[in-house]
Amino acid sequence: MIATLSDSSRRVGSGSTATQPTATAPGAYDWTKHKYVYIIDTRKCIGCGACVRACTRENDVPPHYFRTWVERYQVSRTGDVNVESPNGAMDGFEPEVTGDDVTKAFFFPKLCCHCTNTPCVQLCPVGASYRTLDGVVLVDQKRCIGCGYCVQGCPYGTRFIHPVTHTASKCTLCYHRLTRGLTTACVQACPVGARMLGDTKKVGDRVAEIIATERVQVLQPELLTEPNCYYLGFSREAR
Repeated sequence: MIATLSDSSRRVGSGSTATQPTATAPGAYDWTKHKYVYIIDTRKCIGCGACVRACTRENDVPPHYFRTWVERYQVSRTGDVNVESPNGAMDGFEPEVTGDDVTKAFFFPKLCCHCTNTPCVQLCPVGASYRTLDGVVLVDQKRCIGCGYCVQGCPYGTRFIHPVTHTASKCTLCYHRLTRGLTTACVQACPVGARMLGDTKKVGDRVAEIIATERVQVLQPELLTEPNCYYLGFSREAR
């Protein structure tokens, strides 16, 4: 579920129409005053799955589908990489003895990157996928025809066709929460602070400062999609 939308529309991105969330109270949300970014510190992630469970509850995600998930990477001395994500890490990870000479292991959470140059918005034939002025990529469920072009076009595998509504579904950065001044469910649930939501238009924002001053990385930068989900402690095996 996303924020209630008003009748006034603005063109944002290729072939998309975004609408300003309805003002419901004095000092209501103004999307021109925000620009959201997201950071995941893989050095802190413990693979507990609390973020996945929180997202599922908050957004009523159907069983065996995920708007966010966590992968475990195990890298051997010879360079072999084993990647797994049992049930999206909904229940975390069991300790495992691989028999390999594992020299590096880490957890790697994933979600929609809310790209600036997003392929899913460009591919949508009916303008159902769009990017808001505050930088969140959403799907208009009333317009979506379930063709699946955006699912195929997302290079990060973060979209799926909902088994009940038969429309495209994805991470919304809990937009219904953002417009009420709250953070995302996954950020709130993380027990170690591995997930952080920021606003580059907010003076002194901690996440924006990290992006500006520290060594951060995005997934597949060569695709030129300009993801707005950044990683600290990024390892070259991640994909």
